[in-house]
Amino acid sequence: MTENLKISETIQAKPEDIYNAWLDGEKHSEMTGSKAIVELKVNGMFTAWDGYIEGKTIEMSPHQRIVQKWRTTDFPSDSPDSKLEIILKRVEKGTRITLVHSEIPEGQADEYRKGWQEFYFDPMKRYFEIKSD
Repeated sequence: MTENLKISETIQAKPEDIYNAWLDGEKHSEMTGSKAIVELKVNGMFTAWDGYIEGKTIEMSPHQRIVQKWRTTDFPSDSPDSKLEIILKRVEKGTRITLVHSEIPEGQADEYRKGWQEFYFDPMKRYFEIKSD
């Protein structure tokens, strides 16, 4: 059995800036504060958080949407990858970023919900705040 989660946050940045930072290893590393490597292409592999996260980008709609196969070292070895959909929508105060994270191993969704906030949304807000100054 698997679990799903959906979380959204508004970031003071343009959709294209968030999209580009997510898919560029150097910018992703700066944005999160931890090493990331990203192959910028469909079916390109990526790692983030010093290898804790790994996966493959399976769809890209420039500045609007990214879909990735995604897993962490906490996944049971026999668990398939989860699916992460990143949706970017321009709003008055920047970009509404929505993460739809599905097919998470049972019992792990609450931890990933906290992790998305602590290790992605909060650092992203700081990163783009500094960039806009």
